[in-house]
Amino acid sequence: MGWRPPGWLLALPTAVVYGSLSLFVSILHNVFLLYYVDTFVSVYKIDKLSFWIGETAFLIWNSLNDPLFGWLSDRVFLSTQEIGAEISPPDVILKRLKALSWNGPLFALSFLAFWVPWARPGLQFLVCLCLYDSFLTMVDLHHNALLADLAVSARDRTRLNFYCSLFSALGSLSVFLSYAVWNKEDFFSFRVFCVALASWSVVGFTVATWLLRQRFAADGNPRGTRDSSLEELYVEKPPVGEERRTTLAEYLRQLSRHRNFLWFVCMNLVQVFHCHFNSNFFPLFLEHLLSDRISLSAGSFLLGVSYIAPHLNNLYFLSLCRKWGVYAVVRGLFFLKLGLSVLMFLAGPDQIHLLCLFIASNRVFTEGTCKLLNLVVTDLVDEDLVVNRRQQAASALLFGMVALVTKPGQTFAPLVGTWLLCFYTGYDLFQRDPLSPAVSARPWLEPPVPHVTWAPSLRQGCFYLLVFVPIACALLQLLAWSRFTLHGKRLQVVKAQRQSLVQPWAQNVKVV
Repeated sequence: MGWRPPGWLLALPTAVVYGSLSLFVSILHNVFLLYYVDTFVSVYKIDKLSFWIGETAFLIWNSLNDPLFGWLSDRVFLSTQEIGAEISPPDVILKRLKALSWNGPLFALSFLAFWVPWARPGLQFLVCLCLYDSFLTMVDLHHNALLADLAVSARDRTRLNFYCSLFSALGSLSVFLSYAVWNKEDFFSFRVFCVALASWSVVGFTVATWLLRQRFAADGNPRGTRDSSLEELYVEKPPVGEERRTTLAEYLRQLSRHRNFLWFVCMNLVQVFHCHFNSNFFPLFLEHLLSDRISLSAGSFLLGVSYIAPHLNNLYFLSLCRKWGVYAVVRGLFFLKLGLSVLMFLAGPDQIHLLCLFIASNRVFTEGTCKLLNLVVTDLVDEDLVVNRRQQAASALLFGMVALVTKPGQTFAPLVGTWLLCFYTGYDLFQRDPLSPAVSARPWLEPPVPHVTWAPSLRQGCFYLLVFVPIACALLQLLAWSRFTLHGKRLQVVKAQRQSLVQPWAQNVKVV
């Protein structure tokens, strides 16, 4: 007979089921980010050399696996197939859902590998990081690619992204629950908690991908309840012509001539840098700018808000995107970042309430901007398809190429930040007292308590970092964003050309 889900599950809109996949990623990934370093440093006692070897290998693999997996996933879509052997868009979606149905549970299992010692700490650290990032990359690439494959119109894509943000906010609650069971002296409760999270994620991925696959199976005939609000889901008509295969070298040449792609990755590189700068130096700003002015609970509240507020705030941003367009909203956020930073600089470091608001809002707005940029990448997927006359959109590959160019910003953030702080104050964050406690999620960036004679200059240096980095980032981003032309009339033309590829039976396939 087989398993039959309850009727209310079958009746869920496609956007809700698609967005729920973000929940099953975020409940694990937020816990990973918060605890994996402290676990290996404080619990498994990894040595410094092994730690840096593992981090270096991870940074290299983290940058290369996005385009590698994107190419392996989408290379077949870059070929014009023989007549009668075309790959229809329902097949593309089913291929991505099948990949998610396997990689999602494997991602959850790789998450569990961190919390039980099974090898020497250095070897386990390296293997776990690379394995975890590999499955996370596969999940992210196919999930993001579906955003471009499921819908064309900005209205439908913002609706899909809306539910992703909503479920990501719910997934962030796992961070708060984890505080109740985190104990470095007694790790059993935390391990049980992680097993429960991973089990929930495995079940969630299995059920969600099964539901979506039912709606695009059977030669494009939908199953289950239709969702009339996703009216512009489409099916493309493959071009008719002689067989031609696009090589990786040719694809890279095409991408190098894609001006909007180049300006976007320049802007996004700065955005990735700023997001990770805020994450890396958030504890530093709290300690040296606010620790003697606010209570410990207030500092914990600011840290907690910084995890959840970007997702909730993004719900409002997406409503603005429906009205004004993604380009205008992102440009407005850049101007807001610039204006708030200048205001904070003029107010000075002694305005404590304003300083608390700025530290929190700076991270919230920056993270919120990052979450809107997937919509811009989907527009670039449309333009790439139209300009290069592809049979199918290489969605996962384009997301991977964006990641290849922008992920170095993750490495630049701590390097540039620590260099600037040392330049301003002469204080080196890496020279820390080995006996001082590591309280942050990234202890190698956590400074020791400074000598009394250093305190004024260190505080002033932290304040300069806090305000000048956003000002510089905003100016660079506004410059690059002003050269980005995929908005307004041009975007309408691109979407109209992609919509013209719709076959007469398209609405019977993807209106679910």
